[in-house]
Amino acid sequence: MKVELFIPCFIDQIYPETAFSTVKLLQKAGCEVIYNPKQTCCGQPAYHAGFWDEAKKIGLKFLRDFSEDHYIVSPSASCTEMIKNGYDDLFTNSTVHNRCRNIQSNIYELTDFLVNVLKKDYFGAELVGTAIYHDSCAALGEYKMKEEPRQLLAQVGGLEIVSMHEQDACYGFGGTFSVKFEGISAAIAEQKVQKAMAVKADYIISTDSSCLFQIQGYIDKHQLPIKTKHIADVLTSGWANI
Repeated sequence: MKVELFIPCFIDQIYPETAFSTVKLLQKAGCEVIYNPKQTCCGQPAYHAGFWDEAKKIGLKFLRDFSEDHYIVSPSASCTEMIKNGYDDLFTNSTVHNRCRNIQSNIYELTDFLVNVLKKDYFGAELVGTAIYHDSCAALGEYKMKEEPRQLLAQVGGLEIVSMHEQDACYGFGGTFSVKFEGISAAIAEQKVQKAMAVKADYIISTDSSCLFQIQGYIDKHQLPIKTKHIADVLTSGWANI
């Protein structure tokens, strides 16, 4: 199966290792991965900031950069949700309406694709420790995904997933929210990290690197004994000859 890979801005610029982990996972699952180096952003930052004309320009480039012929997979529920839902606002009844609909039906967040399309949940990963799985607002609220990441993490050798109080609450990133309301954003992150540490978690895992960026910033600032990991990096942990 050929799949096209969409790597969001956050991962491209800050967490490139997560992109490579995604490629390795898809290849191990039997996929031929196609990457278009001309790809850029999906337009989500401009869209959520209210700059829809600018978001349309970026979105049109996205629709040109990807084909209608293959599955498109991305290690980000947030960006995938933007294309699946946000593009309705930008391109419904436009000249690219049909192309947009076809691409929307083809694009999947990574864990959704692995579990529900490829029907695979075991990749031989090993990571010793205890972890919290963080449902990003986009993954849980808009993408409507909850069980798929947990199903995959349950197959990771040595890893125990534990729950904490207010498990599905936001970590305070919210894109421009963290810039406009820095104090509130930091306080939310502090509260969530402290609750994760209260249940003795070694890791906080998520499908969204933007959430992890926010959390890791608080952890680094206060030098706390807990780490963040994208689920793609967890699912390739412990592999030999990577």
